[in-house]
Amino acid sequence: MWQALQDELARENFTVIAVAMDSREGDPLPWIEAAKPTYPALIDREHRLAELYGVVNVPQAIWIDESGRIVRPAEAAGAYEGFRKMNRATRELPEDAARLTTEAKTTYVNAVRDWARRGDASEHALTAEGARAHLPALTEDMATAQAMFRLGQFLLRHGEKEEGDRWLREASRRHPESWCIWRQGAGVTELGLAALPDFWERVDALGEKRYYPPVDMKGMP
Repeated sequence: MWQALQDELARENFTVIAVAMDSREGDPLPWIEAAKPTYPALIDREHRLAELYGVVNVPQAIWIDESGRIVRPAEAAGAYEGFRKMNRATRELPEDAARLTTEAKTTYVNAVRDWARRGDASEHALTAEGARAHLPALTEDMATAQAMFRLGQFLLRHGEKEEGDRWLREASRRHPESWCIWRQGAGVTELGLAALPDFWERVDALGEKRYYPPVDMKGMP
C-alpha cells in the first residue's frame, strides 16, 4: 500500500518514511530488503518515535509538512477493529467486518492523497491548534515507562535477559496503552500476534475499549 502511494505521489513532493518499532531478537532488515521500498525504511530499536510522537501501536502514521509542522499527530493509519471479529481458528473475517476494514483503509489512503495534493487546503489537514488538541496527554507514568523500556533494552543487549525482561514488563505495566512496549516481550512468531493466546487475552480484556483509537477523520468508520 505505502509503496504504491509513494509511486503515485512522488511528484507531489510527498515521501513515505516507514519506521519498524522492533527491538526483539531477530532483525526486520531482511523483510525491508525483500520489500525493496523506494522510500526510507528505518528501524527504531529504542522506540524514540514513541517518545517524540506518542506512537503506541502499529500501523500508526504522523503527517508532517514541508516546514516540519505536525499536521496530524500519531493515529491509526487506516487500521480498523475488524480483526476482533475474526474467526481465530480460520482467521476469516465476517463480511461486515471485512467491508469496514477495507473502508477504513480506503478512506485513510484517499485522505493522504488529498493532503499531498492540496496541502493545508485539504479538509484532512489540521491547523496547528487542531493538531495540538489531538496530541495525547503525556503522563508521568508514560514518560517513566519509556525510560524503563530503554533500560530493559540496554540490559538485554548486554546479556542480562532476566533483569531486562523485568524492566520491560514494568514498562508495560506503567503504560498499558502502549502495545509497542508490550509486543517486544511477547515472543511474536512468524505467524504474528494473532497466533499468541496472550495477545487475544489482552485484546479481550479491552471490552468496549478500542484497540485502535478512533481516527477523527471524515468518512472513517
